Amino acid sequence: MTAMLLKTDQRRHQVQVRVMAALVMTWLWISGMSLALAQSDRGFVRKGNSNYKNGKYAEAEINYRKSLEKNRDSYKGAFNLGNALYRQEKYNEAVQQFNGSMPMLPDTSHAAGNLHNLGNALLEADKIEESIEAYKQALRLNPADEDTRYNLAYAQQKLRKQQQQQQDKNSEQKDDQQKDEQQKQQQKQQQKEAQEQQQKQQEMQEQAQRQEKISKKDAERILQALRQNERELQQRLQKKEGQRVRIEKQW
Repeated sequence: MTAMLLKTDQRRHQVQVRVMAALVMTWLWISGMSLALAQSDRGFVRKGNSNYKNGKYAEAEINYRKSLEKNRDSYKGAFNLGNALYRQEKYNEAVQQFNGSMPMLPDTSHAAGNLHNLGNALLEADKIEESIEAYKQALRLNPADEDTRYNLAYAQQKLRKQQQQQQDKNSEQKDDQQKDEQQKQQQKQQQKEAQEQQQKQQEMQEQAQRQEKISKKDAERILQALRQNERELQQRLQKKEGQRVRIEKQW
């Protein structure tokens, strides 16, 4: 009986050992897989960094994206992907990437650097006011960053210049509008004067025509009067021819 119990205990012990061994192997396999995934994630980041240093920004972008496929929480892959997009002048995509990587950054130092790069991408995308705000946020997290302070001053100066140019443009447009309005008024005045002049000329022509008609009538009347006087004169002369003319003087 005792021998049977010993054999049973031995079998139980062997089963327990096998179970523990299986659990240990499973844990080691899971740990190994996690380590392999982590190494794979970091490996793509390292490849991307090597591409980036050699100026192969498109290849760097591919490797950083692969690192994020392996580990979507890889802040290094996310941050560096934004830089690779920026170097390819994909500024709007870089802005989206820097904004998206903010929640996964581990500390304020990384956040300040991310905001600095976000400001650069916004500035290149001609979103100057937004870039100024990004630089200000970066300086709140890292007031000692002189590069960010310089970029902030540059962006503010560029904004003032842009605003001044816009004011000058608006002023020029206003001047052009005023000139156009003046030209329109001058054209209207010239048209009015031309119409008035034309009307005066027409009135003068009509008056000349009336005077011409009157002059013709007067000339006809004068001619008729002359003819009438001539007839009367002829009649008087005819009457005198029938009388004797005295040749003797009367004392």
